[in-house]
Amino acid sequence: MRGVIEKGSAWALITGASRGIGFEYARQMAERGYNLVVVADNGEELTEAARKVAEEFGVKVRTKVLDLIPQQAAHELFAWTESEGLQIEVLINNAGAFSYLDVLKSDFARIDQLIGLHITTPTITCRLYGEQMAARGHGYILNMSSYSIWMPLPGLTLYSASKDYLKSFSRAYAKEVRERGVTVTAVCPAGVTTDLYGLPRDWQRFGRRIGVLISAKKCARQALRAMYRHKKVFVPAAWFRIFIPILTTLPKPITDFARKHTMRFQK
Repeated sequence: MRGVIEKGSAWALITGASRGIGFEYARQMAERGYNLVVVADNGEELTEAARKVAEEFGVKVRTKVLDLIPQQAAHELFAWTESEGLQIEVLINNAGAFSYLDVLKSDFARIDQLIGLHITTPTITCRLYGEQMAARGHGYILNMSSYSIWMPLPGLTLYSASKDYLKSFSRAYAKEVRERGVTVTAVCPAGVTTDLYGLPRDWQRFGRRIGVLISAKKCARQALRAMYRHKKVFVPAAWFRIFIPILTTLPKPITDFARKHTMRFQK
């Protein structure tokens, strides 16, 4: 397994770590020997997730309950880790929110949420922690983008556009810092069996069974492997990569058909 270190010799910071893919990132980084800083806005869930990981792998797990949407959130997080003397070797910007709703129907709180979680906070954490990593000459950053960047269908406008920024930013930033020993990877998963999309559990199980969804565990495992292999952009589950050229050239009749038959799912 790539990235294994002497237990407790370095720290990894993971946002959105209380459930889903973020929780799997926490487990798999702890399995590699990393102490963890886990961040989320739900204190009860985060504490329970931290307890499970610490008990399973015997590493230190520090929790930070923080709303990552406000513009100052990244600065607050960085100031806290600095005050606690926590030197971050791996930064995983996983926190995010899903939105399937036309822009004109989206309230400003939702717009702020997507911009904060997918653009502002990851950009600033990359700036702050990336500078420290570059000064030390080593470090890893993983940013969670989305497969939807290649399928910006109506209703996904805000979500796919904000995730597209994160992919483009990560790819360019990786080129800026690679000579300083810092690896930056954007991960673009398609469907994953988490609660992010609001799918009922039986739908999630069915989707995984027929191959249109992958587990959070598999997604995290493949993403971390790509990060340690210094990939700039990575799509988990190889067969999804085949469809990217098709999705980017969908004719208007198909997008119109998709819109007509999915409007009832907007919320």
